[in-house]
Parts: sequence; structure tokens; C-alpha cells
Amino acid sequence: MRTAALKPVIPGFGLTMGFSVLYLSLLLIIPVAGLILFTLQMSWEDFWRAVSHPQVVASYKLSFLASFIGASINAVFGTLVAWVLVRYRFPGKRIIDGLVDLPFALPTAVAGIALVTLYAGTGWVGQYFEPFGIRIAYSQIGVVIALTYIGLPFVVRTVQPVLADFEKELEEASAALGANRLTTIRRVIFPAILPALLTGYALAFARAVGEYGSVIFISGNLPYRTEITPLLIVAKAEQYDYHGAAAIGVVMLGAAFILLLLINGLQWWASRRG
Repeated sequence: MRTAALKPVIPGFGLTMGFSVLYLSLLLIIPVAGLILFTLQMSWEDFWRAVSHPQVVASYKLSFLASFIGASINAVFGTLVAWVLVRYRFPGKRIIDGLVDLPFALPTAVAGIALVTLYAGTGWVGQYFEPFGIRIAYSQIGVVIALTYIGLPFVVRTVQPVLADFEKELEEASAALGANRLTTIRRVIFPAILPALLTGYALAFARAVGEYGSVIFISGNLPYRTEITPLLIVAKAEQYDYHGAAAIGVVMLGAAFILLLLINGLQWWASRRG
């Protein structure tokens, strides 16, 4: 006797694909396409003049370099935090685990004010560096700190599940075969978490490149020194120079896309190699 095929609970491919494309189009594809089409209304000379101004180029360097440094710091210490949260039990573990998500929940303006209060010349931390002529707030160091702060959860939350699923027997087998701790980390643990680590790094970097709220408070917004590119985009929009703002935005979009594509390629290579 033939039994009737059961209908799937979730709708079929056509309906779900249609809703997925519609959703992505409204939130992602159409806004990006609109930005590019709006920029195409400019002549090449006007576009190049807007994106190659020395003040804009200086903001590119600061935004991408500070984002790279912040994401790199998080790649190291975020992995360490994830390791501690997964492998050890200690009082207050749940509190620390919840604090990791604080940059997600805290408004960026509040985070910026908190960082200024902490690292200014009269702040709890900044007062100890001020006598040595080291300024943290209103300097490029402050920009790096702010971008590191907002990127930490991305690394921790992508590496943490991989470490939780990692079999400790592999570490024990490595030790039984005579490998020391460094060799076990390098040859056993690190290849397993590398794809997740690259994903967290890419997310932290992308988030840092577009950060605005927390940085403008601690950077001081000095042209050619501590002025980030998102601030320039907002400034041009407030001056009704929408084409200039769109042109700079397209450059940031293209650079971020290329870097994310490169990191995703490295992630794919690490997964295949693993």
C-alpha cells in the first residue's frame, strides 16, 4: 500500500526563496544600489575631487588602520576570553559572560561618554598617563580603544561555540603522543577555531569601520589627525553636499567589501584545510 507523501511544515523552496529575496532587496540590495546610482550622477572629476581630498584620505587611513588594530587585538584577547568562559568555572562567570554583550546593548553615545570619562586627562585611567605626556582621549589611541570596545563581542561569540563543541579527547591524544602545550595549541586547537576566528575578525572589522557614535566623543574630531570617515560623511550630509557624502560612502563600501571578500576567502581556505 502506498502512503501519501507528507507535506512539509515549512513552505516550499519557491515561496521561501521569494520572501528571502524580497527581504534582502528591501534591506540591503536596493539601498546599496540606490547609493551607487546616486553617485553615478556625478562626473568623474567631481567624484575624484570628493574622495581624494587630503582631509578625506587622512580619515580613510585612520578609519581602516584603527579598525584593523582593534580587530586584531580582539582576535587575540577575544579568543582568550572565550577560552576562559568555556573551559573554567569560577565565581561571577555568568556576570562576565553577560558583560561581553554589553557593547551590543549599550547605546554608542553612552559608550563614548563612558570612555571619555575613563580615559580623559582627569579620568580614572587617563590621569595616570597625563603626567607622562600620553593622551588617550582625543587622540588616535582613543579611536583604537573605542573600536576595540565595540568589536569584542563579535570575536567572543563566534569562537565560544566552537570551543564548547571541541572534543577534549583530541587534546589528551595530542599530549599522549608527546606534544607539548604549544604544539597542541598550534596543531590541534588553532586549526579547529580558525574559521570561526576569521569570521569574528571580519565582523569586528566591518563593525569598526562603520562606527560613529562612540568614536566622535573620544576622538576629538581633529581634521587630519583624529577625524574618522563616517564623521566626514555626516558633516557633508549636514552641509547638503549629498553627492560628496555618497561618493565617500561608495569608497568605504567598496573597500569594506573587498576586505570582507578577502577574509571570507581566507575563512574558506581554512575550512578546506581543516
